[in-house]
Amino acid sequence: MSLLKLTIATTDYDHFRDFRLGQVKAEGIDLNWLNLGHHECFARFTANREFDLSELSFAKFCTQVTRKDSDIIGLPVICSRLFRFSSFYVNKKSGIKTAKDLIGKKIGSPEWAHSAAVYMRGWLHNDMGVKLKDVHWYQAGANSPGRAEKVEISLPEDVKLTRVADKSLSEMLASGEIDCAIIARPPTCFLEGHPDIVRLFPDYLEMEEDYFAKTKVWPIMHIIAMKKSIVEQYPWVARNMFNAFQESKKRSLERLLDPAVSRYPIPWLTTYARKMRDMFNGDTFPYGIEENRATWELMSLYTYQQGIAHRPFTPEEIFPKGIMTSVII
Repeated sequence: MSLLKLTIATTDYDHFRDFRLGQVKAEGIDLNWLNLGHHECFARFTANREFDLSELSFAKFCTQVTRKDSDIIGLPVICSRLFRFSSFYVNKKSGIKTAKDLIGKKIGSPEWAHSAAVYMRGWLHNDMGVKLKDVHWYQAGANSPGRAEKVEISLPEDVKLTRVADKSLSEMLASGEIDCAIIARPPTCFLEGHPDIVRLFPDYLEMEEDYFAKTKVWPIMHIIAMKKSIVEQYPWVARNMFNAFQESKKRSLERLLDPAVSRYPIPWLTTYARKMRDMFNGDTFPYGIEENRATWELMSLYTYQQGIAHRPFTPEEIFPKGIMTSVII
């Protein structure tokens, strides 16, 4: 039987590498795997559907999968996931010491449908009493000007968002034009040691551990999206792809936990990895629906509140029917 030829585009993650290099295979599928930067994956898949499957920002996925007659569906495979309390950067001259101090301030993010910012705006709005309408929001490129929104959004009527095309968030934060930036990676002004730019939450690690213990939410940044037409024509593709991703991740984590074969030359990394394994009940990076239900559901709430998703959704709606069917013997 001939193999089904598909093209996929992702960043080079270690948990995908055995699959990408052919050491793990998806039954019945011949993959043409493009190793691209994630912003390129997002832009090209969102604009032109150039690939059959692609890494995609979870926030941008939420917009597209909730469109009427959406042409995409997801795999419950996580490319990237990170806790984000470390992502608040403030100018000390703004006098911001706590989350509540952000009320009435100017806060920037690279895009409105930016997963890191979506989680933290949602946390502020729902948990900290800093409502979306209480802030003047700004959108600009993180360290270079010119970044644009990649998906349609429908802002709540009482939310104020200013788009800046000729400056970066790093520039505006350093100059005091904005008070805070929520950015996935540290802005240049912080990395270069600007004396006024600090993290709002320097104790972010303890905050994130406490947040996970209380909520069981392990924020998902990027997932795998695929053309819905593939699943409609070949229903078996989704589960076979999921199985291969799962096996590739399993091998990656096994290496990380074994100092004799770990790819990363960092002392005590395996000791820390074993600690994280125990904290996360045996799987530090779970795939699947039920394993991540709290996170899928929270992102549904946040993206709908923020005018990114067209409607609320359940995890079962955004993934192929029956993809998690048990096959235990």
